[in-house]
Amino acid sequence: MTASITPHIIPSDIAEMLEQEALRINSPEFIDLDPVQFPRRFTKLQDIEIAALICSSISWGNRTMIRRSCDRMLALMGHNPYTYVMEEGYEDLPDCNIHRTFFARNLRHFLRGLHSIYRRYDSLNDFARGCRIADDPTPAWALAEALNRAFADANDGCGDSRCLPLNLSTTALKRLNMALRWLVRDDGIVDLGVWDCITPDRLYIPLDVHVGNVARQLGLLTRKANDRRSVIELTETLRQLRPEDPVWFDYALFGIGAKL
Repeated sequence: MTASITPHIIPSDIAEMLEQEALRINSPEFIDLDPVQFPRRFTKLQDIEIAALICSSISWGNRTMIRRSCDRMLALMGHNPYTYVMEEGYEDLPDCNIHRTFFARNLRHFLRGLHSIYRRYDSLNDFARGCRIADDPTPAWALAEALNRAFADANDGCGDSRCLPLNLSTTALKRLNMALRWLVRDDGIVDLGVWDCITPDRLYIPLDVHVGNVARQLGLLTRKANDRRSVIELTETLRQLRPEDPVWFDYALFGIGAKL
């Protein structure tokens, strides 16, 4: 899928601005303003993985509301997500709203799937490695396919697009790409770098409306849709500047014009 995409040429002044903006945003002060703070609360790998996946899955809309919803969701789990999952505490979860259109029934679906995975694998990192996502040219989408399959198997064959997108041929997969940035990147500042199933050079930009608009204004992206192909186009362009770590520039694209 990436072979037919030609990266855009990045002028030197744009490249310099991207570096400076990324340096400005990728700082310890950013953590308290972002959902990345929630997986960072934990030290156990499995707790970090679960917090990263479920908190990224509800990361849309107002950032203050997102943080409040993540806090409430982890409180429902007794701030002990791995134990909660393995003891199947989610089956006693009362019907409630978690975040906007994400409800307790969606969280139960998600956690049943995670429970089934952790019964077979020590970690989600091991699960991702077992699914050979590193062999796929787009590992995030390969991981989403494997997770959706496991989630459906644990929920009587039913999928749930509130947990992870089901339209993998077109979705930008923004929230899972963000979770992977948290789990794989490790520069000792914001991201945690606890996974080794893939390396940072295999990551893709978490593309949302704001990031897409900024990228188009800077001439880094021409496609109008915020879809999978646009994610690949944008990431391949940014890969010219940092082939070993293209999603470093996610901080720049997010930070330009954002109210932090």
